[in-house]
Amino acid sequence: MSWRSERIWVELIVGSRKTSNFCWAFILFLSSLGFLLVGISSYLGIVMSFYGIAGLFISSYLWCTIWWNVGSGYDRFDKKAGIVCIFRWGFPGKNRRIFIRFLMKDIQSIRIEVKEGISTRRILYMEIIGQGAIPLTRIDENLTSREIEQKAAELAYFLRVPIELL
Repeated sequence: MSWRSERIWVELIVGSRKTSNFCWAFILFLSSLGFLLVGISSYLGIVMSFYGIAGLFISSYLWCTIWWNVGSGYDRFDKKAGIVCIFRWGFPGKNRRIFIRFLMKDIQSIRIEVKEGISTRRILYMEIIGQGAIPLTRIDENLTSREIEQKAAELAYFLRVPIELL
């Protein structure tokens, strides 16, 4: 989801509050409860109880990441001020808010990285002079070649920078 005008482009980033995460957390919670109940009710159910407790820990981790909405945020490109702001929510603690700000003139290019194979990955990066590459798309965001090229072309046109294909 994004919002654009002539001078500002804001791209909202979905974090861990995705339908698939809710489904996995719910399934894992119910199945670990099942393992725990079977382990408690059987004569030698120590292994089943262990799997149930381990599943509850993993399920609680998933529910916490959903609650904290880890990975969500926004990318803001402001032509008027000449500044790019990238914000993400992290895990609670000292570095909960991840905020990166740099000048638009420091953007070297927009890079598309494609890794073909069994699990094809297409990731969009922004090359910054002196800071390296900053990913703009998630690894689990399965965009088609056309979608990633369209997104890269629109962003490169907006920022007036070249596109690199890797």
